[in-house]
Amino acid sequence: MERRIIHTENAPKAIGPYSQAVRTGDLIFCAGQISLDPATMKLVQGDIAVQTRRVLTNLSNVLEAAGSSLSRVMKTTVFLANLDDFQAMNAVYAEFFAEQPPARSTIQAGRLPAGALVEIEAIAVAN
Repeated sequence: MERRIIHTENAPKAIGPYSQAVRTGDLIFCAGQISLDPATMKLVQGDIAVQTRRVLTNLSNVLEAAGSSLSRVMKTTVFLANLDDFQAMNAVYAEFFAEQPPARSTIQAGRLPAGALVEIEAIAVAN
């Protein structure tokens, strides 16, 4: 199968040797997004709710560039710096995945890039 690298200026550029997403056929594999503002490449200031909102906006923009959307996400993995933030993250997550939410795993990570409080990766299908 052909592999297509996805890149958009509407999400943070990769800060390492990886792609924002890779599309093969109708499957889209999105790298984990943290709460970087794509314009400044700085972490947004705020609590877990503010950071989760930025993460999911970044993820939405990557999916759009790949020919998909949040409504086509099949699976996410949520990495939290502190599992005590689960309820606040989950409330924002529910705003973005209000109907027919994807399968999800949520884990506490020892440390996230740039001091982020949350990182979310996704697997989606193309529109």
